[in-house]
Amino acid sequence: MKIVFAASEAAPFIKTGGLGDVAQALPSALSEYKGNEILLFLPYYKSVKNNPAFSVERVAEFEVQLSWRSSYVGLMRLKSKKRKLRVYFIDNEYYFGGRESSYGDYDDGERFAYFCKAILESLVYMNETPDVIHCNDWQTALVPTLLHAFYGDTLGKAKTVFTIHNIEYQGWANPDFLGEVLGLSSDYKSTFGYNGAFNFVKGAILSCDALTTVSQTYAKEICYPYFAHGLSHVINDHSFKLSGIINGIDMDGNDPATDKNLPANYDAKTAAQGKASCKAQLQKQLGLPVREDVPLIGLVSRLVGHKGLDIMCDAMDEIMSRDVQFVILGTGDSLYESKLAQAAERYPDKLSLNLCFSKSMASQIYGASDIYLMPSKSEPCGLSQLLAMRYGSVPVVHETGGLKDTVIPFNYGTGEGLGFTFQGFSKDELMDGLNRALDIYFNNKKAWEKAVYNGMTTDFSWKKPAEEYMQIYRNLQANNMQ
Repeated sequence: MKIVFAASEAAPFIKTGGLGDVAQALPSALSEYKGNEILLFLPYYKSVKNNPAFSVERVAEFEVQLSWRSSYVGLMRLKSKKRKLRVYFIDNEYYFGGRESSYGDYDDGERFAYFCKAILESLVYMNETPDVIHCNDWQTALVPTLLHAFYGDTLGKAKTVFTIHNIEYQGWANPDFLGEVLGLSSDYKSTFGYNGAFNFVKGAILSCDALTTVSQTYAKEICYPYFAHGLSHVINDHSFKLSGIINGIDMDGNDPATDKNLPANYDAKTAAQGKASCKAQLQKQLGLPVREDVPLIGLVSRLVGHKGLDIMCDAMDEIMSRDVQFVILGTGDSLYESKLAQAAERYPDKLSLNLCFSKSMASQIYGASDIYLMPSKSEPCGLSQLLAMRYGSVPVVHETGGLKDTVIPFNYGTGEGLGFTFQGFSKDELMDGLNRALDIYFNNKKAWEKAVYNGMTTDFSWKKPAEEYMQIYRNLQANNMQ
């Protein structure tokens, strides 16, 4: 099966969030299937172009039409021995090569409209006829409609899958974007029109053949106004093609047994000793009292509202009243940075705040922490809880989205489960979940060790998600043959 995977970012080339991890790992996992050929398309950002680590070659040069505009396309290909996974970059100095950042410019709508059209034009130029084009988030949301409108004769065989990674980001433009940029007639107004504006994601939901999101619970949640950011009625109308598939993680690249960022490596059988060494080193490094008996709580996160920072900040004095230490890593809104900085001043021997991001420190926090706190108000999938469990840090999470699907509540009676959850989004509910975890930590070491072991031995790889995506592709292909 020939599968095109379109995304605005993918590690290691460019990564600003979870999509970057997904767009690296999922195409790689799909390429392992016999008979599959994967073509990954990305923008040729300045940061990629200027990085000597990436060796690319120019495949073609041509023009693509956006309404009255004729824009240059440089089709670049990563030099690689992986024949079943080819990585292509869309080069245009104005839209991508001359910008300092990936997102956030005034003309982002036009930039990614160009990207969508250039992907389809590249396929025609290379005489590639994919079975499936898999699009991700608003930056590639125009592909399904443009495919139907302009490429039916050449790429009409291709079915489209659109994945919503976070429905909060929908892609908005003025209503005249339809004709002025895309060159589409008013017949498509109902496809994209929403509240007097042009909505990228709405168009993809209506036009794609299959709609997915990144967890089963999130697929249910976005059918309700509270979570859907205005698109609940559109999603409900197309729920027949919606499914939720939980993301995986790179199990080999995130392995405490081999992670060079850790001062001591360990596996599920040696976690107690290994994590104790990691904890002592991190405590020393951050100026916290070196105590093996104190539970260390970890948090690696963007410090923004939907990550649950409101209720966590409200609960901070109560958290600090317990015999615990807390290490936080991340940056975000000044409001939360300020509140946490004030708390760190009040509790210098218990709370270490690190307003930065460091991959090595993130690994050290996963490795050293006993408890991983993730009180997100909403979380489509979440990767941090998966990484925490991989490193033997027992999660305490709010039951939402992928957190609900991945953190099975621990039952100390049976020894089954992975962590501790709370249902209501409030300070009191958060403290209830954390106190239940602390009770087991202090009073039932055997049960605690079982929770650690369960998390470390659970398969969070991309094997199962990749197979679920393959089944969607197969179903679309089978419908094509009917």
